[in-house]
Amino acid sequence: MTEKYKILAKYIKDLSSETPDTETYVFVKDRISKYQLSIEINSKALKNSMIEIDTRFKFQDGEKSKKKSHFEILYSTIIKVNEDIKDKEELEKIVLCDVQNEIYPELKKSFLDLLHNSGYPNVKFEKQVDFEALYKQKFN
Repeated sequence: MTEKYKILAKYIKDLSSETPDTETYVFVKDRISKYQLSIEINSKALKNSMIEIDTRFKFQDGEKSKKKSHFEILYSTIIKVNEDIKDKEELEKIVLCDVQNEIYPELKKSFLDLLHNSGYPNVKFEKQVDFEALYKQKFN
């Protein structure tokens, strides 16, 4: 293995779309543009230089509306890290940037499919998530 890591598996661990009733659906359909995407990344070490990385996307109402829908995907990626890599910062960058950049297109498509199939066909994520910038911002 000459690269820093190799993706062994990736899969949707959990997928959720909740709209409690018709009134809420109609209300949310008019307000979905106010919803915001949040991203959470967790990882845990496995055996044999492997790491499980869970990336969670939540799409939620940024305001405190009584009527709201909830959309969430939990995407799991299992990687094997090159055994030469021992530096904690380098591992963090692999987990928080490199792997995220690699899985993002597929994860974004799966999440948008969920939103579109939940009755919100016009939802788009205009901006590409810049995991590199988020990583630098976290550590500066």
